[in-house]
Amino acid sequence: MKTIRWGIVGCGDVTEVKSGPGFYKAEHSRLLAVMRRDGARAADFARRHGVPRWHDDADAIIRAPDIDAVYVATTPDTHCDYVLRCAAAGKPVLVEKPMALDAAQCDAMIAACRSAGIPLWVAYYRRALPRFLKVRELVDGGAIGPVRMVVSRQFQPLRDPAQANPGSPPWRVDASLSGGGLFVDMMTHTLDFLDYVFGPIEAAHGFAANRAGAYRAEDTVTAAYRFASGVHGSGAFCYAADRDEEMNEIVGAQGRILFSTTRAVPIRVLRGDSVETIPVDDPPHVHQPLIQSIVDELNGRGACASTGESAARTTRVVDAILRDYRAGSRPRTDAPRSR
Repeated sequence: MKTIRWGIVGCGDVTEVKSGPGFYKAEHSRLLAVMRRDGARAADFARRHGVPRWHDDADAIIRAPDIDAVYVATTPDTHCDYVLRCAAAGKPVLVEKPMALDAAQCDAMIAACRSAGIPLWVAYYRRALPRFLKVRELVDGGAIGPVRMVVSRQFQPLRDPAQANPGSPPWRVDASLSGGGLFVDMMTHTLDFLDYVFGPIEAAHGFAANRAGAYRAEDTVTAAYRFASGVHGSGAFCYAADRDEEMNEIVGAQGRILFSTTRAVPIRVLRGDSVETIPVDDPPHVHQPLIQSIVDELNGRGACASTGESAARTTRVVDAILRDYRAGSRPRTDAPRSR
């Protein structure tokens, strides 16, 4: 088996625990180089993680002859550019989610990689996590009978004033950098996983608003969608609410499955008056199973479940849900611009 030598473009927060160690802990995988525009931080990451070299220029990773594949872990506004550069260099590429700012960028990324003959994967890592694979197994195995619909929700209060400061919003709620607000950052994981379980969403509609005025991106979203398989779905997402709450409920003819996208809590299967609790722990580095599937694919064994094509479908659904808001979004004036 060939050892796949990786380079990371953008060794920021997500690479510290969730993803970075997976590249040197997966079998037949090695993290050879990391890059960050702040060279001192890149050097510090390399030192702490035992990475042989660091750079402050992405091309030093992308064009390196001893790098087999590249992981792009920068903000979404840069994803398209870096993927196109990887394609031009003939380097297989794994890019963080959301895949890009919109579906048009996703299409350009897919086309470039297809033309270059290289694979493109997206870090929707829940497609490879044991907890989520168990949910899929329960559905496929008929644990709750034929599925009728799925309902998702996420509520969060506004965070500390520094995060709510409209003068310097974090990148996750700066739509020019992320494509939207916390709905885009977090609930794309849910939409992507539901695509994995029920197949593509063929129609989606939504209402979005900025109710709290803490930043310009949407903070409240309601959505309805229909899967090509016939399953119906809906969601309610508010990031200016009174409490933290997040759950998905799959409704079948003979029961329900409840699971969380964001928290490693036990899966619950409800049938009549009975409740079955199924604990499935997440691994220490949640990206590692997905990374392993990519390494295996590059070695001719199996295929990674999260591709550019599957991730682009999720972006198209988000575009449909937020279309009206993006077309006419303005800060509300009926609420103060701080908590």
